[in-house]
Amino acid sequence: MWDSLPPEIITDVFLRLPVKSIITCTCVSKTWKYLIQNPTFISNHLHHSNNNNHPLLFFRLIEENEKEQYALHFDDNQDFNEYTRLCSSEKEHYVLHFDNQDFNEYTRFDDFPFHGPSFGGIFNVVGTCNGLIFLADDLYGYLCKFFLWNPCVRKFVKLPIPNITFFSHGGYDATVGFGFDSKTNDYKVVRFVTLKEKGQKGKSPPEVEVYSLSTGKWRMVTASPPIGAARGREQEAFVNGALHWVFREIALPKLSDQNGDEYWVRVSISAYGNSLALFQQGFSIHRLSIWVMKDYADASSWTKIRTLPDAFLVEGVPRSHCIPKGFRKSGEVILELYGGYLISRDLETKDFKNLRIRGYAYTFVDSYVESLVLLDISNQQGKRQKRKRNNNRQDKFYCQAYFCGFPFCSSYIPGFDYEFDMNVIL
Repeated sequence: MWDSLPPEIITDVFLRLPVKSIITCTCVSKTWKYLIQNPTFISNHLHHSNNNNHPLLFFRLIEENEKEQYALHFDDNQDFNEYTRLCSSEKEHYVLHFDNQDFNEYTRFDDFPFHGPSFGGIFNVVGTCNGLIFLADDLYGYLCKFFLWNPCVRKFVKLPIPNITFFSHGGYDATVGFGFDSKTNDYKVVRFVTLKEKGQKGKSPPEVEVYSLSTGKWRMVTASPPIGAARGREQEAFVNGALHWVFREIALPKLSDQNGDEYWVRVSISAYGNSLALFQQGFSIHRLSIWVMKDYADASSWTKIRTLPDAFLVEGVPRSHCIPKGFRKSGEVILELYGGYLISRDLETKDFKNLRIRGYAYTFVDSYVESLVLLDISNQQGKRQKRKRNNNRQDKFYCQAYFCGFPFCSSYIPGFDYEFDMNVIL
């Protein structure tokens, strides 16, 4: 019966299926697999999902557990003896929840493919877009390992080493962002780098490079970016097809704490629907102020909608300061309290809800949509590319040492078929 149906009818049926069912359908026949892995179908399915799926929230939580050990073995002898051993006392959990009143769990991704490759044991989750998650191994030292991962289809892409590294340019501060370019139908990573050798931070434009998923390469941007300093691992917001950091193109509201100590104020931004929100955390007095840009790109529309005290009582949760993590589709803000407890607070009614979710550190929250992006990537092609890189790569072992936070030694040891970055804080 299926063979007698027109292709457009079969396509329309597939578009209405969840991702997990569609993945199963690729195993039925070569015809179905070819249809589903077609880039046009993947794009149409994403559009259909954005318009029809129930809203989801993506959580990356970390918990302390017994030390996990990862061993490196020599692979060039018969004894296969152990070379060294890495340890991690933290474990990552990636979970999707329905963004509704019940806030029940939708699914979790227990087959995280990157345990072990990160130097510090965990990755920095930079952002999500159309089902892709951008991971950066930049929590410790000058590491440049980046991954684009779609957990729904179990596919990932490891980005090549960028143009600006510690070995090529010396010390630097860098921040990265991830989003989708609708004009070229391409996913891109933007990296701002402030070189320490250029003098005082914030007095000259940063260096900018862009990675394109379609080309698989980094390129330097020749146009002059706004003057400002890249702040490492600073939160970015992808809104209306553009990436946003705390720079100077769109004016911020006038910020001050109640003591008038404007210098000791930390600000960060977040997506708020199709516009921006700004979080102001004072250091001299511990309060959190939340600003919303009512009209996108209109600096005069910044409006302070709430100031939260440093400590307030939530049933079953200790009193302490709150750290903003993002927004739900309803406009409620998600806050992290002492001990990693997460709550959702309505900014109009001041009502809050204990989400009964707890993370240890580096908690990440963002809206999420399931997609088939990366499904059309060939595993055999990826293996061939990896094999080619291994054949062309010289065996090397790098060691970086730091004194009071500044690198003072970098050594290269030949003869090891393993690339490893080690930061030692003395």
